[in-house]
Amino acid sequence: MKRRIDSAFVPVFLLFALHSCSAFYLPGLAPVSFCEEGKGGDDCQVCFQKSHVSSVFDFCKDAEEKRPSENLGQVLFGERIETSPYKFSFNKEVKCKPVCTRTYAKGNQDSIAKLDFLKKGMQLNYQHHWIIDNMPVTWCYEVEDSQKYCNPGFPIGCLVTPDGRAKDACVINAEFNKKNTFYIFNHVDIKITYHSGAQEGWRGARLVAATLEPKSIKHSDEKNPTCGEGPPMEIPGESDSDVAITYTYSVTFEENNSIKWASRWDYILVSMPHTNIQWFSIMNSLVIVLFLSGMVAMIMLRTLHKDIARYNQVDQEESGWKQVHGDVFRPPRKGMLLSVFLGQGTQIFIMTFITLFLACLGFLSPANRGALMTCAVVLWVLLGTPAGYVSARLYKTFGGEKWKTNVLLTALLCPGIVFADFFLMNLILWVEGSSAAIPFGTLVAILALWFGISVPLTLVGAYFGFKKPVKQSFFTKPIPGIIMGGILPFGCIFIQLFFILNSIWSHQMYYMFGFLFLVFIILLITCSEATILLCYFHLCAEDYHWWWRSFLTSGFTAVYLFIYAVHYFFSKLQIIGAASTILYFGYTMIMVLIFFLFTGEYLSSLIDEPVWQLERCQMFFMTHCNDTFII
Repeated sequence: MKRRIDSAFVPVFLLFALHSCSAFYLPGLAPVSFCEEGKGGDDCQVCFQKSHVSSVFDFCKDAEEKRPSENLGQVLFGERIETSPYKFSFNKEVKCKPVCTRTYAKGNQDSIAKLDFLKKGMQLNYQHHWIIDNMPVTWCYEVEDSQKYCNPGFPIGCLVTPDGRAKDACVINAEFNKKNTFYIFNHVDIKITYHSGAQEGWRGARLVAATLEPKSIKHSDEKNPTCGEGPPMEIPGESDSDVAITYTYSVTFEENNSIKWASRWDYILVSMPHTNIQWFSIMNSLVIVLFLSGMVAMIMLRTLHKDIARYNQVDQEESGWKQVHGDVFRPPRKGMLLSVFLGQGTQIFIMTFITLFLACLGFLSPANRGALMTCAVVLWVLLGTPAGYVSARLYKTFGGEKWKTNVLLTALLCPGIVFADFFLMNLILWVEGSSAAIPFGTLVAILALWFGISVPLTLVGAYFGFKKPVKQSFFTKPIPGIIMGGILPFGCIFIQLFFILNSIWSHQMYYMFGFLFLVFIILLITCSEATILLCYFHLCAEDYHWWWRSFLTSGFTAVYLFIYAVHYFFSKLQIIGAASTILYFGYTMIMVLIFFLFTGEYLSSLIDEPVWQLERCQMFFMTHCNDTFII
C-alpha cells in the first residue's frame, strides 16, 4: 500500500536538509584562519614561500630550509618552492627588520662570480616570486591611462645603461639615473590585507591580499638599518671595491571586510590581460565562423544541387566528384602512420576537451597550483584506450595486417618523440644548473605512468578496435588546400595565442579558461567547415587521394602556430644565449606537435560519418531507382 506524503512536511524537510548541508573545498584550497581567539603560537605564524629561482642567486636563505610538497604539475612547470627567511606573525607589524648581509670582496674570485651573476640577473630582468597563504605577493603600480597593474612578481633589480637609458623597473624612481649602474631592490614594504570573521560568526582572520613595494636603500649600519629616505643601493657596472648588500623588510596589516576570501584573487586577475581585447578576439572569430558557414551552406544548397540535377540527366556523362565515388575508399599510402597519428590525436583531443571543461568550472584555477598540468598528464595517461581503439580500427579499415606494429607505434611513437624532446630540454637545464630542471626521480615516475598505465590501456583499446567489423571512413584535402586550410582557423586563435604565450614565457598566470574554451569550440567549427569546403573542391577535381590531405589540411594550422611562435620570439622576448634559445624552440616544438595531432585527428574525422552515409545512400538509389542519384 502506498503512503501519502503530507505536503506540510516537505518545507520542513528542505529546511533541515539545507541546515545539515555544508560547503566543501577542493584539496589545498580551503581557507586558513589565523589567530583564533584564545590561541597563539603557530596559529599566528604567517608562512612566506618563494620560488626556487631565488636560491640560484646569492640571496638570504631560510636556516631551516623546509621544502613543501609539490605535485606533478608544479614539478613539470619548474615551480620549485622554498620557505622564505622573511618571518613575521599575524597582525604584528615589522619595521625595517634586517634579514642578512651579503658581502662581495673585490679580490675573491668566488665573490666576483656571484656578483657578476647577480648583475646578469638584473640585466635580464629576473624576478622574485613570493607566495603567502597560497596566493602570490603582488607588486601593484599604475600604467598608462591610470590603470592599475598587479604583477605576481617583482624584479631583483634594474640597470641604467652606459648611454643613460633606464631599463625596466629603473623608471619607477628618478634617483636611478647614474650611468652604467645597477640598482638592487634590497628592501620590501609588505602590506597584508585580511578579512575578520568576527562579524560573520567565525573566529580568526583570513588573508585576502598581499602586496609589496620594492625599494633600493643603501644601509649605513647593517645591524641597525633605517629604511627612511636615503640614497639607493648602487652597484657599479665596473666594480673596483667591496660591495655589501643588506636585505631588510617591513610589514603592515590592514583590515578590509569588504573583500571576501572567495574573491581574493580578483584584484590580481582583473588587472592582467584586458577583457575587452578578449571579447574582440571572440567576435572576430565568430565572424569568420559565420562567413565559412555561409560558404558551406551556399555550396550545399546551390552548387551541389546543380551537380545532382546534371547527374540525373539520362545521357549525362559522370564527372566531378561522382566520377571518383568508387575510388575514395581506397587505402591511403602509409596507412599505418596515418592511423597512428589519428589515434594519438584522439587521445589529445579528449584530454584537451576535458581539461578545459574542468578549468571552466573552476577546478583548475591558478589558486590550485600545478593542477592544470597534473590533470592534463593524468588524463593523457588514462586515455590510452581511445587512442588504441581508433588507431586499430582505422588500420583494419585500411586492410593492414601488422597489428602488433600498429599497437606499438600508437603507444610509443608520438609520446616517445615528446619525451625525447622534453628530456633533451631538461638535460640542457641540468647543464645550466637551472632550478627548473626536473629531478631524475620525476622522469622515472613519468616513464612508469607511460609504460605501466598508458601502454596497457592502448593495448586494451587496440584489442576492441581490431574486433570491430570494418567500416569505411572518409578524410580529405588538396595540396594547395593544405596551406590554405590552416589560415582561417589560425586567424580565430592568434589573439588568444598571444596571451597564452605571455602566460608561459612572461611569468604571468593564465586564468581566462572561459575565453579559451570558446576559442577552442570556434577553432573546431572553423577548421571543420574549411575542411568540408576544400574537400568538395578536391573531389570535384576527380582526385581520390584524400586521406593524408584531410589530415594535413586541418593539421597545417600547427605550422602557422610555429611561425607565430618564431615571430613572438624575435618581437616580444629578450632571450640571450644558445641554451635559452634551444629551450624555447624545443618546448615550442612539443606544443606544435601536440597541436598538429589534435587538429588533424578531430577535424578530419568530422567528415568520416556524413560522407560514409552519403555513399551508402548513393549506392542504394543507384541500385533501386534506375541510376538516379538523390539526396
